[in-house]
Amino acid sequence: MKDAEKTIGNMIDKQSVCYISSIDNDGFPNTKAMLKPRKRNGIKEIYFSTDTSSLKVQSFKNNPKACVYFYDKRFNRGIMLKGTVEVLEDKESKEMIWQFGDTMYY
Repeated sequence: MKDAEKTIGNMIDKQSVCYISSIDNDGFPNTKAMLKPRKRNGIKEIYFSTDTSSLKVQSFKNNPKACVYFYDKRFNRGIMLKGTVEVLEDKESKEMIWQFGDTMYY
């Protein structure tokens, strides 16, 4: 792969759904389907939107370790990224990624 970051980034951008895993209070992984990222800076900084009252968000606040998996069924290949999650609830972050209609859900 000549430019891994570009290839991975292109794959991320083409997926409509991905899977994110958190660690619950008992130390077990929980995996949830998520809509595609709203924004990304390379492959090390990815922004999602979700309801901040969800169990997933509470899990990340308690333990920020995470895994995100993007799967391209057309080519039967995937990419797993591991790192930490930061829950952003400030106005600037919301304005950066929110889309029309988000206030109805969040």
